[in-house]
Amino acid sequence: MLAYLFWHERRPEVDRDRYLALLEDFHRALAAAPPPGFRRSWSVTLRTAPWDGGPGEPFEDWYLADDWAALGTLNDQAVRPPRQDPHDAVAAQATNGAGAVYALQHGDLDGPRPWTGWLAKPDRMPYDTFVPRLLAALEGADAAVLRRQMVLGPAPEYAVLADREPVLPWPVRATGPRPLGR
Repeated sequence: MLAYLFWHERRPEVDRDRYLALLEDFHRALAAAPPPGFRRSWSVTLRTAPWDGGPGEPFEDWYLADDWAALGTLNDQAVRPPRQDPHDAVAAQATNGAGAVYALQHGDLDGPRPWTGWLAKPDRMPYDTFVPRLLAALEGADAAVLRRQMVLGPAPEYAVLADREPVLPWPVRATGPRPLGR
């Protein structure tokens, strides 16, 4: 499974409640007319972006797809009827966009989790050392691990989504996702 993540802010002159409603309208339009291979999507507000971001309130959209072909179909179909109008309405109100594609490496992912942290593999540490250590640190936590596949902005290498904050032996930037409107 692949996850396309899109980070954005609302334009300063746009009313927050209106922006949230437009985001929800777009996700509802995707769910009502899902492109082939599309699993689901959602948006969350963040306490902070996974990197030093812009001055506004960051939002994070998640789009889950079966594979690369499905992601390509989603990319094409998200901006076509019947999803085009809701997409265009919210896109016109957004700014400071960045995105990345992640592959699920461990666990299950079917929606947002209460905690999300972003980290990078330490320099010169082989993946065959890092990954087992990461998974051992997550033992007992209901967690999903995703690894970046393609980057379209300043996206960190790994995402960990969990039901509670795990103790990890590396620096983590927790973004504090909240459901829309909170």
